[in-house]
Amino acid sequence: MPEATTADALRQQWQGLFEVFQSPPSDPTLFRQRIRFVERNIGIWVKLMLAPVIYWFLFNPNAFGSVSVPREDVLGYLQTFTLMMTAVNIGAGILLWGMDEISTPILERVVSVTTLLDTAFLAALTLFCGGFDSILYWVFLGLVIRNAAIIPRSEVQVLVNLFVSALYVLSGVLEMRLSLVETQVLDSYTPKLESSGGLSEAVSEPFESLVLRVLLLLLMTVVCLGLQILIDRQRQREAETQEFALKQEQLEAAGRLAAEIAHQLKNPLGIINNAAYTLQKTVREGKTITQQIAIIREEVARSDRIITDLMGYARLVEGRVERVTIAEILEQSLAIALPPGSGFSIQVHLDIPPALPVLLGQRGHFMEIFTNLLVNAREAMGQNGEIWITARSAPDYAIQVTVRDSGPGIPAEVIGRIWESYFTTKDRGTGLGLTIVKHTSEMYGGRVRVESDSGKGATFTITLPARTLMRLR
Repeated sequence: MPEATTADALRQQWQGLFEVFQSPPSDPTLFRQRIRFVERNIGIWVKLMLAPVIYWFLFNPNAFGSVSVPREDVLGYLQTFTLMMTAVNIGAGILLWGMDEISTPILERVVSVTTLLDTAFLAALTLFCGGFDSILYWVFLGLVIRNAAIIPRSEVQVLVNLFVSALYVLSGVLEMRLSLVETQVLDSYTPKLESSGGLSEAVSEPFESLVLRVLLLLLMTVVCLGLQILIDRQRQREAETQEFALKQEQLEAAGRLAAEIAHQLKNPLGIINNAAYTLQKTVREGKTITQQIAIIREEVARSDRIITDLMGYARLVEGRVERVTIAEILEQSLAIALPPGSGFSIQVHLDIPPALPVLLGQRGHFMEIFTNLLVNAREAMGQNGEIWITARSAPDYAIQVTVRDSGPGIPAEVIGRIWESYFTTKDRGTGLGLTIVKHTSEMYGGRVRVESDSGKGATFTITLPARTLMRLR
């Protein structure tokens, strides 16, 4: 038992450390802005200016003087790699120049490929520019900063920057190997160094310099990651504060409008209903006017129900816009739909990854959506069954939640009517549950869809944008 406790404590510590360095969910709009500034407005022009210099350096016969056969072979490979990189960068530059017509996922792939290839090309150039002592080392630091600016996901950014450090070390090691093969002085020079005591100095100084350079690359990786996380979290807080105020203002306006409309319509409907009731009592039964009065009272009753629903919006002003996670909303909804000790033998399978976007709105609205869905699934299955709930990030900074049950499914002839008010196939119930799900989701700019085969259960998929203006009808 103590070992299990220690393991849990260590796991929690590692999880807490991971959360500290976990960047907020990426905003596609911000990502595209960064790519536009760093890669298109700066990167393309820098590469255009450096291309003639690199070509002169690699393809000019006098640039290296006389070179050994091994180095000449490597130079041939590097020249071929340069031509390939030219073609890749031309293609990437065309795509970046027309990035407004390219989807975000494709743009991410283009940037990832060019980033890795640029690092590999820089490492290859380092072979001919001094290896560990090359002035190109500072360009490796520049690549680390560039990656921090254009790669939003922290774990991917760390891996790419570690790749940068690894290629720098690899290029230096290969340059040393080339130099040893080229000069062939190791066997003849080692005794002199050992006899004079100079070997330790010749080895220790380059080694210490290498360690410092690699440590600086790793330190720059951590610092850039920390800065990016701090900037992104500050941006997220500012955006959430602005949206808090906007949604609260929308809710208050909707509540006041609904209360005013309901109040103005309730009074005349009450008068009409009372007058119709009086007429119905004073007119003899069987007359046509009695039937007309009955129709009036029926329509007044229906209008009254509609207005009662409208008055529900008056409670919007009482609610509070807050920042909620989909995990806590689903847990609270499950506690209501399937309370402990209720006797339901229903297994629930939850799949909710961390770092999903947060939702901004009234907690009660989101709980209303998922509680009604879960109650609907529970009633469809009876006392036994299984429910699968999955949550995933969706494009455009949204969350997609899927609720699937093992019930009998929805017949094809009624699936198109399940969103209608007061429509139900059950013996009990108001027929408003799924109507509330659809209406509340759409009020937050979301959408709902259902898939079902008779006898194979039903799957409801809800997509809720993390940031959107509310749509009140």
